[in-house]
Amino acid sequence: MSATTLEPMRQAVTPPMALPTDAHIVFFDGVCGFCNVWVDFLMKRDHHRRLLFAPLQGETARQRLTDADVENLHSLVFWTPDGCYRKTAAVVRIGWTLGGVWSVLGSFLWLIPRPLRDIGYNVIARNRYRLFGKKETCRLPTPDERARFLT
Repeated sequence: MSATTLEPMRQAVTPPMALPTDAHIVFFDGVCGFCNVWVDFLMKRDHHRRLLFAPLQGETARQRLTDADVENLHSLVFWTPDGCYRKTAAVVRIGWTLGGVWSVLGSFLWLIPRPLRDIGYNVIARNRYRLFGKKETCRLPTPDERARFLT
């Protein structure tokens, strides 16, 4: 299925937690050192506080994403009211959501054919633990960040 189409969400055993209708959730590997740096990067640049964050290992991911997303931690997933995006499609959409220079950079990245973009993404994803480390547990948000993190 194309990254620009809404991918089917799996049925949740429990009802998903209520979120704002315009919620934009960045799902990330909570134990990955690189992913945590990426979350810090996004939080500093999300001046309008449009992004929420949730680990792929958490309850929100189990409720809102497919089994493949939750079991395969090699992909950043960006969940929006318009669809669910993975890998570089997620990176581009996050840039567009941040706006400003990040929107422009996202548009330039979008011009590169997806298979080529995803090659670089896959190389980093396969080697991220070796290059950036792996934590024993998911990241704990600071008190200031807590409202932006979902379980």
